[in-house]
Amino acid sequence: MKPAVRSLRQRLFVVILLPLVLMAILLGYWRYTVALDTADQLYDRSLLAAALAISRDVSKSEGDALTPWTRDLIKDAAGEDVFYHMSGPAGAYLTGYAYPPIAPKSVAVKRDLPVFFESTYRGEAVRVLQLTEHSSTEFLAGDTTVTVWQPISVRNQFARQLAFRALALISALLATLSVVVWFGVQVGLRPLTDLQQAIAIRSADDLSTIKRAIPVEAHGIVATLNRLFGQVVTSLNAHQVFISDAAHQLRNPAAAVLSMAEAVRDAGSDDERDRRVQEMISAAKASSRVADQLLSLDRLRQGKWSDKRSTFDLSDLTRQVCADLAANILSTGVDFDFFVEDEQLPVFADRVIVSEALKNLVDNAQKHSGPGLTKIEVETTRQGDYACVTVSDDGVGLKPADEAKAFSRFGQIEPSTGSGLGLAIVHSVAESHAGSLKINAVERGASISLCLPVTNSEN
Repeated sequence: MKPAVRSLRQRLFVVILLPLVLMAILLGYWRYTVALDTADQLYDRSLLAAALAISRDVSKSEGDALTPWTRDLIKDAAGEDVFYHMSGPAGAYLTGYAYPPIAPKSVAVKRDLPVFFESTYRGEAVRVLQLTEHSSTEFLAGDTTVTVWQPISVRNQFARQLAFRALALISALLATLSVVVWFGVQVGLRPLTDLQQAIAIRSADDLSTIKRAIPVEAHGIVATLNRLFGQVVTSLNAHQVFISDAAHQLRNPAAAVLSMAEAVRDAGSDDERDRRVQEMISAAKASSRVADQLLSLDRLRQGKWSDKRSTFDLSDLTRQVCADLAANILSTGVDFDFFVEDEQLPVFADRVIVSEALKNLVDNAQKHSGPGLTKIEVETTRQGDYACVTVSDDGVGLKPADEAKAFSRFGQIEPSTGSGLGLAIVHSVAESHAGSLKINAVERGASISLCLPVTNSEN
């Protein structure tokens, strides 16, 4: 038993939301990197503003400590965790924290240009700004260096806050979209649900076509169902017709066998009993022949022999069939001739049913040609890409216009001793092998050709 397939609603939900979730993850990562870059820019500018404010304040105060106004400005601009250090000419300490972070050797300090670098302060990673300017006051003349630093964790925390806000918004939108998609898919699939319910309430005998209004996407499914219903109806009708025809055709032989059996029982002498027994055997053979033909026709219709095909010479098979039938035909006083094509006629077919078809062709000529039959001829020829077997006789005759009736089941042009199934079986054999069966136009009698495609002998 095959495992259950996930519902269409779930499949659509996953197919729609999975790309959105992946996109949300990518957007979240991108937003976090942007937030880090934004935090770096904002805090670097704050450090620069703090450094300039400290430099100007110390210059005005002639090297004294920062004024409360400047401290408030630094706090507002860069946050609480801001450290600073200012040194005068020759590295003399002016104000701030005593030991600033040391710049890496790769960092080149330039006058009047802010230099940013990363270092450590008391075991913690910090972002440092160093600004060297020339100052000239009454008590201070020369280069002064302002160093301002701040823990990197502060800006990282700020970046995370920005990213989390963006992620919260994306998550809320994604959750809302999930709900909308879930119920939207349910509403969108409602016509299919209605269609399923409409089919479910049908009775087993209702195989009429579906005529409900359906979405464009479901047209193919409904068209396939309608075509399947049509095939089922055709198959059921064919079975019913077959059963009816079989019952009708078998009823008369069965009744004849029963009647002859009663006649055998009531026979007045041994000679009469022997004659009745022979008649009963003939009737039983005819009944068995009809049953075999009916089964052959049904198997052909169902394609049960399609897996038993092989490559063989049609001329050789025809020769064997004619050899088997010759004694019986010649015993009736009818001439029987066979003409074979010089070259081989390889065909890819089911040898058994082709043999049955050839026997039916000869049997049809023997039983349906009337009392004036004097000869039957069988000939194999090649006509283009087809290998053909033609059975001709000089009986009452058939015309090409009689094909529809002659090739139908139980169809007979004139009343005869046959069942009317022989040519129907031959026609089915031809169709199942991509061949043809046709009545040839002749001046006298009948000529019927069975043609099958020639195949390469290597196949």
